[in-house]
Amino acid sequence: MAGRLKDKVAVVTGAAPRGEGVGNGMATAVMFAREGAKVVLVNRSAERADKLAKQIKDEGGEAAVFAGDVAKADAAEAMAEFAAKKYGRLDILHNNVGIGAPGTPETVTLADWHKVLEANLTTTMLCTKYCLPRMKEGGGGSIIMVSSIAGALGLIGSPGAVAYATAKAGLHGFTMSVAVETTLACAVVSSEFVLICWLTADWVTPLIWAALVKLSLSAKSMKTLRLSICIRTRNTILVPVSQLMFNFFNESRPAMKFPA
Repeated sequence: MAGRLKDKVAVVTGAAPRGEGVGNGMATAVMFAREGAKVVLVNRSAERADKLAKQIKDEGGEAAVFAGDVAKADAAEAMAEFAAKKYGRLDILHNNVGIGAPGTPETVTLADWHKVLEANLTTTMLCTKYCLPRMKEGGGGSIIMVSSIAGALGLIGSPGAVAYATAKAGLHGFTMSVAVETTLACAVVSSEFVLICWLTADWVTPLIWAALVKLSLSAKSMKTLRLSICIRTRNTILVPVSQLMFNFFNESRPAMKFPA
C-alpha cells in the first residue's frame, strides 16, 4: 500500500551505508521514497549518497543529496535550508548518524568519549535545532531518533561501550525534551523498542523506563522482546518496531500542533 508519505519531505541523516550491505539510513530512505516521500539524503560521502539517490530514482522515487558533516553547526543549518528550498517544505527528520567505540568507565579514552557523543548526540541536536523552524512553517512534523537498548540498560545492554550507552541514554532525554518543548511527534527507535512521545502539557512518566528494563531483562530473546512490547502510558506509546514507520505517520494519529 504505497503512498502513505505522499507529498511529504523527509531528511535522512547518515543515509548511505559506510560499507557493503543495507544500513539503517539506507533502508529508511528507500522505504520513505517508496511510500511517496521526497527524500533528502544527508551524508559525509557524496559518492555513496549519489549511488543511493540513483537507486531511489531508478525505482521511480525522488531524492536529493546533501553532502556534509552535520556535527558542525554551519553544515546542519545549510542542510535544513537546502531541504526546505529544494522541496518547499520539511515534514520528517530521521536522525540516523551514530557510531560506537570500545571502553569501560576505566578504559575509555577521552578522544573516543568526545567522538561518540558528538556523532550520536551533537548531530541530533544540531539537525533538530535547524529543522524545527522549517517544520513549524509547515504546521508540524515528525522526528525519529535512532537509538539502542543500551540507552535504557547501560552497560548491561552493551558491555564495554560506556560512551555509546551514555550517548544513547542522552538521546532518550533529548527526545522527550523536544516533544515537551514543541508538542511535536518524536520517536526513539532501536531494533529492540520504540518510544513514541506525543506530549502536550504533561511530562513523560519515568515509569515507562522501569517497565522497559523489566521486560528487557525477562525476555527470552531480543526477538521475543521486539514482538511482545506494547506499553501505553498517558502520552507515551512503546510499540514493536514492525509497527513504527507507517503507524507513526498514519493520518489517524492526533494532529501535531506547535505552540504559538
